[in-house]
Amino acid sequence: MTEKAGRACPIRYRYNPRNIAQAQVTEANCLYVVGGLYGNPFALAKIKAMAAAEGARICFNGDFNWFNVDPTSFQQINEAVLKHDAIAGNVEAELAEPLDAPDCGCAYPDTVDQGTVERSNRIHTRLKTTAQHFPELTSMLVKLPFFRRYRVGEVNVGVVHGDAESLSGWRFDPAELENAANQDWLRSVFEQAEVDVFASSHTCTAGFFCLPNTAGKPLLVSNNGAAGMPSVPHSHCGLFTRIGTRPSRHPSFKSLEIKHGVWVEQLPIDYPQTDWIESFLSNWPEGSAAHTSYFQRIGRGYYTSRTV
Repeated sequence: MTEKAGRACPIRYRYNPRNIAQAQVTEANCLYVVGGLYGNPFALAKIKAMAAAEGARICFNGDFNWFNVDPTSFQQINEAVLKHDAIAGNVEAELAEPLDAPDCGCAYPDTVDQGTVERSNRIHTRLKTTAQHFPELTSMLVKLPFFRRYRVGEVNVGVVHGDAESLSGWRFDPAELENAANQDWLRSVFEQAEVDVFASSHTCTAGFFCLPNTAGKPLLVSNNGAAGMPSVPHSHCGLFTRIGTRPSRHPSFKSLEIKHGVWVEQLPIDYPQTDWIESFLSNWPEGSAAHTSYFQRIGRGYYTSRTV
């Protein structure tokens, strides 16, 4: 394993924000953008029930696989997700790569320690081994688009996994969004993509960042962190992004009326924690790569962890 494995961004992950502007538009009155499900079937069931109750369209924006390394869970998660809109995350994009080239495709920045990177590569190799038993599913996963475009009311939405330029980009990480040096870049990618909202995940840390464009109108990045792991501080709840022509009847973690009559919200997912821990431990016992990297966050809730 090279030191670049898990840190380098493959050229094939790159795209231009103008490509998002040219993408086919899907209309929706209510859109759920679900990033970082990470193979959590209990979060998936809760999201599907919430969506069905209000007729929402679901777009899974990548990394819906991760901990689901047993064959049954791999098949069930992917068959369920592929009945809805989906784009690839780095986890899905790397599934057809050779087993002897372990690389999770996360493009981790220098702020993430090498131990975390190496464990992520091992987690992905194990998932990739399972994926080889499902060639048809894997073929569909690696062909997923890298972004999608929606219109909710009068709001144009770009759904990505990483950022506006890369499947595994980190410029929608909360720390980067709050960096004043990035504001001109942010405005430029919104303008090029011709969107009012970007919905992302990838960095596994939730961010909800609004800035005005040159005309003073709001532009918003909603990074939901992770749907399948604790993402709301001091809780066990995951998060997803909801964009609708009316506000949700569920309490929101973050909320903004981006344009008159269109709301962007981050909604908590309160899945059965005990069941999820039991399922996780059946695949990732103490001492395993995923247990070392994630179990404190999964078991205790989201506090100060920035493990991704």
